[in-house]
Amino acid sequence: MCGLCGEMRFDGGRPDLGAVERMSDRLAPRGPDGQGVWSRGAVALGHRRLKIIDLSERGAQPMTDPDSGITGVFNGCVYNYEELRAELQGLGHRFRSTSDTEVILKAYRQWGTACVDRFYGMFAFALVEHRTGRLILGRDRLGIKPLYLSRTAGRLRFASSLPALLAGGDVDTALDPVAVHQYLSWHATVAAPHTVLAGVRKLPPATVRIVEPDGTHRDHRYWQPSYTRRPEHEGMTASEWRDAVLEALRTAVRRRMVADVPVGVLLSGGLDSSLIVALLADEGQRDLATFSVGFESEGGDEGDEFRYSDLIAREFATDHHRLMIPSRQVSTALDAAVAAMSEPMMSHDVVAFHLLSEQVAKNVKVVQSGQGADEVFAGYRWYPELASAAREEEPQRYAETYFDRPHADLAAMLQPHMLPRDDVSGRFVREHMSVPGAETALDAALRLDTHVMLVDDPVKRVDNMTMDWGLEARVPFLDHELVELAAACPPELKLADGGKGVLKDAGRKLLPPEVVDRPKGYFPVPAITHMAGPVLERVREALNAPEARERGLFRDSYLAELLAAPDRHHTKRGANALWQVALLEIWLQTHGI
Repeated sequence: MCGLCGEMRFDGGRPDLGAVERMSDRLAPRGPDGQGVWSRGAVALGHRRLKIIDLSERGAQPMTDPDSGITGVFNGCVYNYEELRAELQGLGHRFRSTSDTEVILKAYRQWGTACVDRFYGMFAFALVEHRTGRLILGRDRLGIKPLYLSRTAGRLRFASSLPALLAGGDVDTALDPVAVHQYLSWHATVAAPHTVLAGVRKLPPATVRIVEPDGTHRDHRYWQPSYTRRPEHEGMTASEWRDAVLEALRTAVRRRMVADVPVGVLLSGGLDSSLIVALLADEGQRDLATFSVGFESEGGDEGDEFRYSDLIAREFATDHHRLMIPSRQVSTALDAAVAAMSEPMMSHDVVAFHLLSEQVAKNVKVVQSGQGADEVFAGYRWYPELASAAREEEPQRYAETYFDRPHADLAAMLQPHMLPRDDVSGRFVREHMSVPGAETALDAALRLDTHVMLVDDPVKRVDNMTMDWGLEARVPFLDHELVELAAACPPELKLADGGKGVLKDAGRKLLPPEVVDRPKGYFPVPAITHMAGPVLERVREALNAPEARERGLFRDSYLAELLAAPDRHHTKRGANALWQVALLEIWLQTHGI
């Protein structure tokens, strides 16, 4: 787990090493254990290292394979690197380290871009072929590891975070109206390749991009599971599906224990993280370090779920750590969390994850986390309604249940220059759902949520907040083989028992019933939900700042309406509308835009 960056020139010039070093410096929190810069011809690479596998200097990056003339930088973990290493050794490759980085270099030499099909893990990488000058960029199947791009006529820059690109300089920071439309429609999600900045793009998940020395490029999307019922699963009973899911999750959790340092668990006390703890205990893990966070109550809302996390910690005898955050600390922690965001993220648990990660990083370098289960196994409240829709009704039903607001409402919020002519967010959903490979309306919705919405909200949130403290978060529910199995699972088994039915059945074999059958919980941060005093002061400050007034993103009348009643206006999905608007402005100002 690390941070990577680089520059490739197309105009005959040499890469700007000063810019690469500035980008690398901005990535320092992602990799506090080492750094390096490499340059040859038109390409320069930078790297910040977090030592997880092969703690020696032989694992340092940028890494060059002298046998093939390939240099690369890599962020993430290839969980099956030891098996691949043995296979490559059998094919005649010689290794100088025990790192997964070197496995990537040798695998590319052996199999070319098809090497990604063999990687089990989370990754973003940049490889340079010395002989051809070609640059190869790659990203894992579920987009767990980020890769941001900024291109001008003469060069391409790339980095593990958007703020790192800003540190490099020469970025078009005009707002992208399509991205702003998605942000306000989809609970702050912006789908790849867009970001809120016109000059920054994201490499899509499950994509390898080959960039030629003249700047032309071609993309290869190497993975997309089918959301259909398959012949090999015909006749499987509900109990057989339960056992298959449990075994696949067991494998996913076991894979994510690969490390040369201890691995802990972020334990919310919900079904998902509790299953991870139970499976690790089943694998013989003793004194597993687990971590939970809670907040003071506000407006009648409880701010912690310690009774559930404590129950799991006792049941499996973990080394449990509680963190209780007072409301007054939320507002002071807010700016640090926003500074860690590669893109604006309005979910209340961003601050929670940032504060929790700070404390966890004092104890371990790697944790497993339960993100992704709700999208993969249909755990959200809106899925039963979507499942009842006919295929032709699905995009409209999805918009009615998932969107924060319809396109028409944006006209009353945004200044005219920021409003696209048509409903770009609705069109995106219609086009995505019309692609073949989804058998039912629910299948189409789960495919969209898992491969778009999940990637650029919960997954990005966890990566940004943990990595700001040099903490690697691994997400077993996004193991690609588990996702493939869940995609094929009959919708009625996922919808059963109020959602995640097949996963709950698996949980009943390992967990106390109080955890499996509890009402669905969320990561509550009441001080933000109810715009508690210090948070509201920060919001007013941002919206009244000279930068906000000069930007003129939102209509004055709309902002006045929100500020007059901060706790009254909510989106269709229940988010505080003032928080959504203010967070975008706070993010822009925090990053000097």
